[in-house]
Order: sequence, then C-alpha cells, then structure tokens
Amino acid sequence: MPINEKHLYMIVFPNNALVASQLDPEHFGEHYTTGSAKHFSGKVIFAEIDLNYRNNYFEIDKYLNETVPHENGEPKKTKYISSYNVLEHIDLSAIKTLYLVTTNGKVLPLKSEDYTAYNQPGKIRIYQEICPLDTLVASNKDQREFGKFITTQKAKGAPKILFTQIDFDVDHFLASNKNKEIYHIELPGVNPYRLYDCITELIDHPGKLTKTISLGGLLYDISYKFLRHGFWFAAGNELKFFPMPAVAELEDHYFYWWKFVR
Repeated sequence: MPINEKHLYMIVFPNNALVASQLDPEHFGEHYTTGSAKHFSGKVIFAEIDLNYRNNYFEIDKYLNETVPHENGEPKKTKYISSYNVLEHIDLSAIKTLYLVTTNGKVLPLKSEDYTAYNQPGKIRIYQEICPLDTLVASNKDQREFGKFITTQKAKGAPKILFTQIDFDVDHFLASNKNKEIYHIELPGVNPYRLYDCITELIDHPGKLTKTISLGGLLYDISYKFLRHGFWFAAGNELKFFPMPAVAELEDHYFYWWKFVR
C-alpha cells in the first residue's frame, strides 16, 4: 500500500462521522482506540468508503485536499469531514469493508456478501440498532423485513440503518424464567422483566411487529462474541450484509483479534 495514501472512513460506533485519513485501516483502528487521548477508549466499528464517492452534503474534496502529511513527514491521522447525519448521506454501494476494532486496537475486516439465509417466519429475534439509532429491539421480523420496516417508517425509524442481531435464545430465556420470582439473564444491563414482557407481548399479539427493550446500546458492554451472523446496512429494499467469520476462521486467520475480544 502506498505511503500516505488517502482514505475515507465512516465511523458507525460509538459515534457517526466521516473522516479522511492517511492511515491504513489497521493503523486507523489502532489510533482511534489507543493512539490518542482525544478519542474513544473502547471498541470501535468503522467502514471504508469508496474514495471516489461524492455527495453534495459533504465537502469531501475540500477536506481530502487538507489531508496531507505534517511538516515532519508523519501522516495526517484524522481530518473530520462531517459528524452529523453521515450514514443517511452515504450510498450503501459505496461501503467497501467493515472493520471491528477491539478495545486494544486489533482490527478485523469484514467483506460484504449476499444474504441468502432462510429465516424461520415469526421467530422472535433481538436486534441491536447501531447507527444512527441506538436501541435494543425485539421483533418477529427477520433481518430483511426488519431492515425494510425500520427504514420505511418514521415513528421509530431512520432512512438508513446499521444493525446486528444478538445471539440470544429467546425460548430458553422464557422457559428458564417461567414461574420464577427472580428472573435471570446473561445480557449485561438488560432488565430481564422488561425483556420478558416484550417477548410475551409479541407472542400474545402477533400483529405487533417490534417492541423496544431499552434505549441505548449493548455494544459498550458486551463482547463481539454475543453477536449473531454479522451486520446489516439497510435502506428500504436495499440490504448490505457483512458476515462474521466462523470461529475456526477467526482462530486460524485472525488469532490476535480473536484473542483480545472481550
């Protein structure tokens, strides 16, 4: 990779921003998590955007021209282009690679694939909305339907969204807490009584499509290991899927990322 090559990165967690940088993805993730006191001390998720992408909402050319090495030759690490309504103004086709960064700066690249999985109709799943919304939701819609629903209705949605599915056994949770006074749940920060009520309401009222479990995200507190399948960007009928690698692949090819996942 050429030295000081310019990149466009869209941060999607813990904030949403479009940033120009002369760092490659591995060093950008490391810098953002551990390399600067100004930045975030936790996991980070960002995507590389096609360098040729343009939208009149952003002054991309202006800030790319200002993304030049320092006088001592060090690369320009971050040049913020926008910190508001970013995902809403990015075409999903311009998103090239999604990167998951551990708290100590290890970076895992995810490539997009067609989402071809068959999903059991009516099964209740737990979704974590990541960007621009930050809400934990129970829904009887599968990933395709959920993404379309959230991006085509205004009351609790957004024109574009990034979300993931929490690896959580709803049936086991219901069965293990039935007739108990004190409910148990393995998800940190989630009220088990609220979750139980949300799930039973979706079961008792099939016409109800979603229930908000909590405002705010689980990604601050849970490991990437709690995520199921991967990540979906959605915009109406458009869906872009970034699958998580299998455990065997992580152990064989991304050992140092997998080792430090918390």
